[in-house]
Amino acid sequence: MKKYLKWSEEPYGGESAPPNDPVTPLAGGWPLTFLKRNRRGEFLNPDGRAIVFPIVHPNRINFEKELEAVQLALKESTPNQQGIGIFYGTGVPTKQWTPVIDRLIDSYGVSPVSAARILAVVQMAINDTMIVVWDLKYKWDTARPIQYDQSLEPLLCTPRFPSYPSGHASMSGCAEVVLSYFFPREASKLKRFAEEDAISRLYSGVHFPIDNDEGLKLGRFIGDTIVRHLKEQRDKDGSVDQPYEMFRDADFFATEFKQFIPYDFSDDCTSNVRSKKISSQVSHYDALLKLGFSKPKLFY
Repeated sequence: MKKYLKWSEEPYGGESAPPNDPVTPLAGGWPLTFLKRNRRGEFLNPDGRAIVFPIVHPNRINFEKELEAVQLALKESTPNQQGIGIFYGTGVPTKQWTPVIDRLIDSYGVSPVSAARILAVVQMAINDTMIVVWDLKYKWDTARPIQYDQSLEPLLCTPRFPSYPSGHASMSGCAEVVLSYFFPREASKLKRFAEEDAISRLYSGVHFPIDNDEGLKLGRFIGDTIVRHLKEQRDKDGSVDQPYEMFRDADFFATEFKQFIPYDFSDDCTSNVRSKKISSQVSHYDALLKLGFSKPKLFY
């Protein structure tokens, strides 16, 4: 068993006191859609059975070793990796996934009611996943890389909530699995999108690798749990859902990391961040913005 630094007890690099502005700290107790919760606060699957989430407890993680990977990623990141970090780190995590759902619906000529169902199911599954993630984040209270290394300069602003597990990675794993249920021939591309979203948090320097790896695993588990429930839903003709078995190769990867729905986000933060500095080491940042990146505000 290893002791780890607590998010609520350590200042971010560039700040003098621990964070006192936690984002949605009570979200772990918000209402669920597919999953349930018993009176003891334990999560249940749609059938009412207790869930044991497949995620490593943080007291078994060597965060000092994880920090070395973050430091190396920031030191040796390529312009392409930094572009990935900025793209997926712009806005809330659903910002990149919602256009993916729309592109799939358009590409496969989904009917109006089926489109509404797919949109609702995926977003409700994401909602349940994020509630589980927020429950774990604030229960375990794990510090961010910038709290382990006060001199660290992440590519983007470090979010104002605990680190483990990653919300981006968890919701990406869930979205990948649920969308692959509806569009099975797109599964390999959705897997690539999810894994790129997850590793973007390492490239940005705001998450440890284990946050992303365990987050993906957790999200996929929740997605699988929900898909099993969806497969049991019936109308008078049989299964409600009829997955699209043809392959239309939906175009949902961004071109030059441009957002499908651009927005000029603020990039202000009080902690250390590399984008504040104009130097030869980070001169590509402005170049990336000129390619069409939004200015990111990493709060989710």
